[in-house]
Amino acid sequence: MPSLPSRIVDFHVHLFPDRLFESIWRHFVTDYGWSVIHQLYYRECVAYLRERGVGPIVYSNYAHRPGIARGLNAWNRAVVDELPDLYCLAAYHPGDDDAFDYAREALAHPKVLGIKLQLLVQRFYPHDERLFPLYELIMERGKRVLLHTGTGPVGNEFVGAAHFERLMRRYPELPVTVAHMGALEYAAFVDFLDAFPNMYLDTAFVFLPQFDGYCDLDAALLEKYRDRILYGSDFPNLIMPREDEIEHLLGLGLSQEFYDAVFYNNGMRLIRGISRMGDV
Repeated sequence: MPSLPSRIVDFHVHLFPDRLFESIWRHFVTDYGWSVIHQLYYRECVAYLRERGVGPIVYSNYAHRPGIARGLNAWNRAVVDELPDLYCLAAYHPGDDDAFDYAREALAHPKVLGIKLQLLVQRFYPHDERLFPLYELIMERGKRVLLHTGTGPVGNEFVGAAHFERLMRRYPELPVTVAHMGALEYAAFVDFLDAFPNMYLDTAFVFLPQFDGYCDLDAALLEKYRDRILYGSDFPNLIMPREDEIEHLLGLGLSQEFYDAVFYNNGMRLIRGISRMGDV
């Protein structure tokens, strides 16, 4: 029987300042009718995951409107300096006049691995021309961008495989991780892996048994691309226990090589590679 590696790298965690966390939890209820079951603040989140064998932890946050990303990134620097074995994908909003300046400052930090863009919430396209200098800076610095660019669990006009492909045809070497394996267009995003060598997918919110049947990726495809898939939990903003997804993934009966790669080796390879190319 396959098993989890002794340590897990979680590449999709959310940490926010306390008041912003509370606002997000309220938003989940009012907009979607979802109650977040792990309403934990940032130190509690990290402690909870570490007690369960998780580390390193890679978290992100995002600026839902202009004017807050610089403050979020100051908070991010304080958090990664406070807590060991913690890495960050920083906030950015192209509507800020000083966006490129604070992105350059954020990416200079050795524990900032890149930038997170939440296109559903932030409401701009991945191929928005205002983002081109950011993408070029990310490539220059050897960092990554995490994109929420899929149509699930809800979508709008700014997300979808077609928009993502338009971006990647312009920047085919862009080091990009697509959150949620591109849900709900899983097969389309997996197909992109052959064309874009620096692209990864993360598992967050995909393999929950409650959603079994939504994901159309069979075992052969998952095994084929096991070196391009990262485990991510979406913790703590979950409406089902994080353990459900882990148990469901183990229940698929894939190879031990798959579980070692997805839950540890792939994440460590990216962290180490960025560290070598950056300022660490």
